[in-house]
Amino acid sequence: MKRKQTTLLGASALALGSLLASSAHAVQISELLYDAVGTDNGTVFVELWGLPGTSLDGWHLEGVNGGDGAIGPNITLSGQIGADGFFVVADSDAGATQIANADLLANFDFQNGPDSVVLRDALGNVLDALGYGVFGVAEIFAGEGQPAPDGIAGQSLARIFANRDTNDNAADFGLLDIPTPGSGPLAVPETGALAPLALFAAALCLARLRTRSPSVVR
Repeated sequence: MKRKQTTLLGASALALGSLLASSAHAVQISELLYDAVGTDNGTVFVELWGLPGTSLDGWHLEGVNGGDGAIGPNITLSGQIGADGFFVVADSDAGATQIANADLLANFDFQNGPDSVVLRDALGNVLDALGYGVFGVAEIFAGEGQPAPDGIAGQSLARIFANRDTNDNAADFGLLDIPTPGSGPLAVPETGALAPLALFAAALCLARLRTRSPSVVR
């Protein structure tokens, strides 16, 4: 009987692991460098974080002008998120870039704040949005919650944890003096979130034990 219980507990642990993984499937903007020191050609980037293997074909990154809401640039994405969960979209200058760990090259340049960057899937649904800078009453904020700060040249906006989103840009993002395209800190699952999942796994185990006949469970 101990052997059967161990097997069921192992299955429950796998189910728990799957549930934990599924809670972090969303793709989101994790870092943005929109104003490099000197020229921006080949030196700015947008980093995404999401579930490894997620296809980005047909997705878009679009800039939203804080002054009038005009869209531009509009970057069409392709490829898929790698095993580390990061995907770096880098600006290219004549087909080359200075950004390390670039996964996709495109010709773009986002404006200094107040402005926003929006991530859309292939159907046009907004998956994430980052607004930065100080927005006036009549200006257009297309981010989440309150805007993140507007850094100086060379500073990037990066999530405190690449895989966490509280839907508040001011709380989620900080400024980095040294940008880190293709890497970043990840948050472990919170204890409060683990508790109900652990209870579910335990209940699943007990339910399976009760449905087994005595002749099967030895």
